[in-house]
Amino acid sequence: MSFIKLMAKNPFRNKARLTLAVIGIAIGIATIVALGMVTEGLKVSLEEQLKAGGADFVVMKNTSSESSSYTIKDNRVDEISKINGIKQAAGIYTSSRMVDGNQLGLAGINNKDLNMLGAKITQGNTYADDKNELMLGKLAAEKMKKKVGDTVSLSGNEYKITGIFETGNKELDAIAALPLKKIQVMDENEGKVHFIYVKITSGADLNTVSQSVQNAYPGELTTIASLEDYQRANGGLEMVETASTAISLLAIVIGGIGIINTMIMSVFERTREIGVLKAVGWKSRRILGMILGESIVLTLLAGIVGIVLGIIGIEAIIRLSDTAMVLSFTPSLALKALGIAVIVGIIGGIYPAIRASRLPPTEALRYE
Repeated sequence: MSFIKLMAKNPFRNKARLTLAVIGIAIGIATIVALGMVTEGLKVSLEEQLKAGGADFVVMKNTSSESSSYTIKDNRVDEISKINGIKQAAGIYTSSRMVDGNQLGLAGINNKDLNMLGAKITQGNTYADDKNELMLGKLAAEKMKKKVGDTVSLSGNEYKITGIFETGNKELDAIAALPLKKIQVMDENEGKVHFIYVKITSGADLNTVSQSVQNAYPGELTTIASLEDYQRANGGLEMVETASTAISLLAIVIGGIGIINTMIMSVFERTREIGVLKAVGWKSRRILGMILGESIVLTLLAGIVGIVLGIIGIEAIIRLSDTAMVLSFTPSLALKALGIAVIVGIIGGIYPAIRASRLPPTEALRYE
C-alpha cells in the first residue's frame, strides 16, 4: 500500500472516534460558512440597492456626527436637487409593520420618484400620494397572498393595493412602497427621511457631484456610491465580519484541541505498529508526515461536512423564518473553510506527530 493511501485510510480505522472528531470540527466550520454566506449576501444586496434604478449614489446621515438621529430633514431633498450636476433627488423613509402575522418592510417614496428604486410595475398602477394606497413587491404579494384591489391594514388604517412591482432585488421585492407623507405621519416623524437617492445629469462626474453634496453639508451628510463607501459610513458589515473572524479563531482552538486528543489516542493505540514501521526502516520524519497527514485528512473531511451543513443549515433557517435575505456562497468562502480545516489539522496534529516520531522502536515493540 502506498504512503498516500495509508494516510488516507488510517483515520477510518476507528469510525466512532472519527465521527465524533468530524462532527466537533464540522460544527465550527458550518458556523463560519453560514456567517460568511450571510455577509456575502448582504454585500450583494447592498450593491444591488446602491445601483437601484436610476440612482447614481445615496445620501445618508453621517453616523460619525454627534447627533443620535439617523433621519434627514426632507427639505434637504429639494436643496440637493438644485446642486450643480444633479438631475433628480428622491427622499426615502423606511419602516416596517406586522401584517397578518408577517413582518412587512415599508418604503415611503413619492410616486414620481419610483424610478429611483428601479421598480417595474407588473400589475395594476402606481399609488396616489394623497390617498391610503400602496404597491406591493412581487415577493411580498406572493407571501401575503395579496393581489391588486385587496387591502392591507397598517396602524389601524386600510391601504388599497394599487399595483405589484418588481425590481429584481430580493429584499426590495419583499417590501411595500407607499406615499412618503403617509408613512411619515404613521411613524410620527413628519418632515424626515432616512435616505436620499440621487441621479446625476449626463456628462457629470460622479465623484465631483457626490463631493459637492458632502461639502454643502459638512459633518451632517455623507454619500454612498459603492460598497466600500457603505462600509466606511456604517459598521454593520464590519460587525458581522468581526464575528465571523472570532468564530473562525474559536473553531481553530476548539478543533485543534479535539484533533490533538483524537490523534494522541490514535498514536497510543498504534504504538506497536509504529515500532514495527521504525524497525523495518521508516525514518522519524516519515512517521511524523504520516500522523500529520492523517490529521489533515480528518480535518479536510470535517471541512467538507461543515461546508455542506453550513449551506443546508442557513438555507433552512432563512426559509423557516420567511426572511427575505440574500445568501451568497462563493469559491473564496469554500477555500476559507477548507483553509481553516487544514490549519486545524496542522495545529492539532503537530504534537501527536512529533510524539509518534520520537518513539524508540524497541520500547514501542514491547508496548502492550
